[in-house]
Amino acid sequence: MAVETFTIEMNLIDREVAKSSSNAKEVVIAISPAFGRELSKTIIKVDHALVLREIVSGIEEQGGIPRIIRSYQTSDLAFMGHQAAKLSGSGIGVGLQSRGTTVIHQKDLDPLSNLELFPQSPSMTLETYRAIGRNAALYALGQSVDPVPSVNDQMARPRFQAIAAILYLREAEHVVKNKKPMEVEWNFSIKEGGK
Repeated sequence: MAVETFTIEMNLIDREVAKSSSNAKEVVIAISPAFGRELSKTIIKVDHALVLREIVSGIEEQGGIPRIIRSYQTSDLAFMGHQAAKLSGSGIGVGLQSRGTTVIHQKDLDPLSNLELFPQSPSMTLETYRAIGRNAALYALGQSVDPVPSVNDQMARPRFQAIAAILYLREAEHVVKNKKPMEVEWNFSIKEGGK
């Protein structure tokens, strides 16, 4: 019996400079400068296409409207998430680094504060990313939210510290200090016969 295989492909195209919105159902996802370009997998080798699709799907499941921007001025997760929240019509944003670290942010909070932080990217699953999208949409819609359960693996830091540092440096190489965040046109497609 043949097993059908497929991959999810992602197409991200920078368009115009990102602007603030007034759509109260919107959740803005800020991806880091190298996300889906120079870097294409998280720290545990999960395709960026799968991660981003899960966050987008989670937002849509709860009735939210996802919008994606690419952050160029920083690859710092807190500042990316805060930037997304400030541009979002709902005031809720998600920051997503190439290594998979994620945050849900709100525009009224200080950049180093947040609604939910997911610092242990080696412990993140696709279901976790979908739950992040769902919670972001619930925050945007003003509904009651239970924090996304997260795993705290004490050995993740020592096991992944070197690769995390390398990924951070590779990401930081693509920061453009004076470049404003860009709106990203996005789509996902299924390709049969993938690995």
